[in-house]
Amino acid sequence: MIIELSNLTFSYSEEEKPVFQHLNFGVEEGKCVTIEGDNGAGKTTLFRILNGLSFPQKGKYLFQGQEITRAYLKNNANSKLFHKDIGYLFQNPDVMLFNSTVYDEIAFGPRQMGLSDEEIRTRTEDCMKLFQIEELADKAPYHLSGGQKKKVALAAVMVLNPKVLILDEPFAGLDEKSQANLMSFLTELKAAGKTILIATHNSQLRETLADDSLVLGK
Repeated sequence: MIIELSNLTFSYSEEEKPVFQHLNFGVEEGKCVTIEGDNGAGKTTLFRILNGLSFPQKGKYLFQGQEITRAYLKNNANSKLFHKDIGYLFQNPDVMLFNSTVYDEIAFGPRQMGLSDEEIRTRTEDCMKLFQIEELADKAPYHLSGGQKKKVALAAVMVLNPKVLILDEPFAGLDEKSQANLMSFLTELKAAGKTILIATHNSQLRETLADDSLVLGK
């Protein structure tokens, strides 16, 4: 298993009801799993834990056999290694975009990883071409449409070539053509052996791509 959750319990405060209790869940490498459930069921919370942004009060989260804890990620080398291998597309791309141009947005991750200038340029240009956003290179992300922002955010995730891709409602805000292109892209990623987790209400995506589903809140 590339991802293993055992007996996980998480609450945002002691006074609140836990978002989930004793959650056990595993994902095999190369599989696509949809995460489903009503609003408030805990899908985004689960994704925050998987990406090391929140930490459970009880239980363990193992990624590639390594337990992911606050203490583990405080080590800069550990954090870089972890975030290189797991990419997270937020439901709202605005929270991910903070650079002055689209090019710098996509290049930001490779720069943080200390890649060479040539490697950064090649990866950034390849990702812009992949998502057909080359003409946006010099534009400010906050001036883009919702669909364009999502493409830029996804390119910024994929530029690091993560082993695991986590997508929170990826079709939200996309027109039909962009949705079809994203579906085709995800199909190709799965065929290439990537592990994909998707929070979605899209039944076509589940039927077309998913090897398994986790339904939260039941």
